[in-house]
Amino acid sequence: MRSRLGRWSVYVLVAVLFAIACAYLSHWQFARNEQRAAANHLIEENYDAPPLPLTEVLPEGAAFEPQDEWQPVTMSGSYLPDAQLLVRNRAEGGTSAFEVLVPFALDDGRILVVDRGWLPPGEGDAPDSVPAAPEGETTVVVRLKPGEPLPTSGRGAPEGQLPTIHLPSVAAQTGDETIVDVYGLMVSEDPAAAAAPNPVTAPDIDPGPHLSYAIQWILFAIMGFVFIGYMIRTEIRARREDEADEDDDLGLPAPPRRRRRDRDADEEDALIEGR
Repeated sequence: MRSRLGRWSVYVLVAVLFAIACAYLSHWQFARNEQRAAANHLIEENYDAPPLPLTEVLPEGAAFEPQDEWQPVTMSGSYLPDAQLLVRNRAEGGTSAFEVLVPFALDDGRILVVDRGWLPPGEGDAPDSVPAAPEGETTVVVRLKPGEPLPTSGRGAPEGQLPTIHLPSVAAQTGDETIVDVYGLMVSEDPAAAAAPNPVTAPDIDPGPHLSYAIQWILFAIMGFVFIGYMIRTEIRARREDEADEDDDLGLPAPPRRRRRDRDADEEDALIEGR
C-alpha cells in the first residue's frame, strides 16, 4: 500500500509540475496576444492617418516616440544618392528581395533614411537595376518606423548592403553622423521619379493564434490532472481484480456486494413511511 501511495504521490507531483509549466506558457501567450493587439491598434490608428509635418512629429533634438510608429509625415530636402544602400533577404514578393535605402538630407540639417521600396533579386548578388531617386529639392511623404536590430546570428552582408535596417550601420557605411533614430517607408515623392521600387507591403493586422494557444495550454494543464486521476483509478481497479482472482484460486467466497437501490425505490419507501 505504501509503495502505491508513493507512486501516486509522484504522479500528482508530475501533474503539478506540468500544470506550472503550462501556466507559464499560457501567461506568455496571453502577453504575446496583448502585444500583438497593441501593435495592431497602433497600425489602425496611424497607418492611414493624414500626413503631418516631420518637424511636428519629430522636432529637432527630440527622440522618436513609439506611439508615432506608422505615422505618415511630410518632409522637404534632397536625396543623397551616393549613400544609397541595399537591405538583403527581405520577405517581399514571395522571394528574398532587396529594399532600397537612400539617406534624405532635410532642410534643417538632419538626415533621415528613406526606404524607397523593394526590388527582386537579379542574376548576381543584387538587383539587376535600381531606379534612381529624384534629384534636387523633393517633398517626400513617409511612414515613420524605428530601426531594426542586427541579426543575432551575426549574419553580415557584402559592401554596399546591410542584413537589416540597422541605422547605426547605415551611419557607419555612409559616414553621416546626423542620421536620426528612425527611418521612413516611402509613400510618395514630389516630383515623382520616372521609375521607383515596388512599395513595401502593408503590415498584417491579423491577431494571430496567441489567444487560442493560451487557452490550449490551460486545457493541457487540466488534462494532465485528469490523466493522472485516470491512471490511479485504473491501478485501483486492476488491484481489486487481482485480489478477486486470488480469492477464486483459493476457493474463498467473494465478498458480498452491496445492493444498490435505485432512486424510484427510495422515493417509494419514503412515501410508505410518511403514511
